[in-house]
Amino acid sequence: MTSSELQEQLNLKALNLLKEDADKIEKLIEVQMENLATRYCPLYEEVLDTQMYGFSRQVDYAVRIGLIEELVGKQILSRLERNLASLYEAMNNRE
Repeated sequence: MTSSELQEQLNLKALNLLKEDADKIEKLIEVQMENLATRYCPLYEEVLDTQMYGFSRQVDYAVRIGLIEELVGKQILSRLERNLASLYEAMNNRE
């Protein structure tokens, strides 16, 4: 295996791991959206904010060490941020 093949495998693995983590956060957002009608939970909001912050740091690290392109990282974060904004908007409209 050449060094470029190894680097490509590492890049792909990093991207897949980030996508898996993003999917977990997506599921948290979906669960909260589904339960929005039953109750508002500030603790859940705190968990989501913490997850998003940690994930943004992971993406930043992967970009900085060259495992993923900056644009790819921004796209992943942007999708999550849009979904999170939708959740917060729905919560605000409920109050």
